[in-house]
Amino acid sequence: MTDDSNQKLGDLVVFVDTPSATPDAPAAEDATPDAPAAKDAPADETSPTPHPVPLAEAAVNVGDLAVSRGDGIFESIAVIGGRFIALGPHLARLAHSAELLELPAPDLAAFERAARAGVDAHTAEPELLVKLVYSRGIEGDGRASGWVQVLSGANHAEARGRGIRVVTLDRGYRHDIATTSPWLLQGAKTLSYALNKAALREAARRGADDVVFVSSDDVVLEAPTSNVLVRHGDLFRTPRTDLGILAGTTQAAVFDTLDRLGFETAETVLSTAELAAADNIWLLSSGRLVAPVRELDGRAVAVDHELTAKLLDETFGVLAP
Repeated sequence: MTDDSNQKLGDLVVFVDTPSATPDAPAAEDATPDAPAAKDAPADETSPTPHPVPLAEAAVNVGDLAVSRGDGIFESIAVIGGRFIALGPHLARLAHSAELLELPAPDLAAFERAARAGVDAHTAEPELLVKLVYSRGIEGDGRASGWVQVLSGANHAEARGRGIRVVTLDRGYRHDIATTSPWLLQGAKTLSYALNKAALREAARRGADDVVFVSSDDVVLEAPTSNVLVRHGDLFRTPRTDLGILAGTTQAAVFDTLDRLGFETAETVLSTAELAAADNIWLLSSGRLVAPVRELDGRAVAVDHELTAKLLDETFGVLAP
């Protein structure tokens, strides 16, 4: 398959030119979770032109630490009707995760160019998923590696419409682990997803679609790939990020919409009892976006279809099924 600019590809990969690494290479000083990313900035004339490769033809060195150790980070970004959802916050979060892992500061502009080139080269679809991957590279090589995948979006109509079944699982540590044990990298979006996948398999064994992790001292944390949103009356709350959970880009966008609609929002510490007593519960992520929970630990939970539809439409421009 050629890279003819007029020829659209299916799922594809764009490799990113990455910086050289040193053992103590610092991350960018301005790499904060809410740092803005350049929007539609012209490409640096000295930068290599991104070259999309069909997914089936793309190759990564088996010595790359992303493959052998899971030593790297990633971001998943929804593209709806050709429009990136929260690209800036996702790039900023990539930089923040790199800082936590002591990786060289990623070239965010290069990742953005690659992501845009990949979406432009992909066959037009209502929804795409863009994954940014940044690795420590080949062990001993001294250079990080990075690539962008552009994938056809999954069909989330049932999750957004009917809702999902969720079980709570003990994550096995206290809610303050990010403070007591920062070397466990809670709050970084790492490639080490074996535990998350194991939790999802356990959910399936229990007849559920997803998981809400709770701490050993009964504090609500997050889902394997989502943030938790609970409603009590007109108050909408989500667990605080200092509990060792990932700051949610989708959650932040939904909070903006809820604020505009006149609701009260807060990041807080939620007990498992408060989760069980919620009027409504949602899981928020870059793939499903807004998925109402219809069952928690085998107990029915009310689904507010009207509000879910409004959040999807007003936040992301997506019509509910």
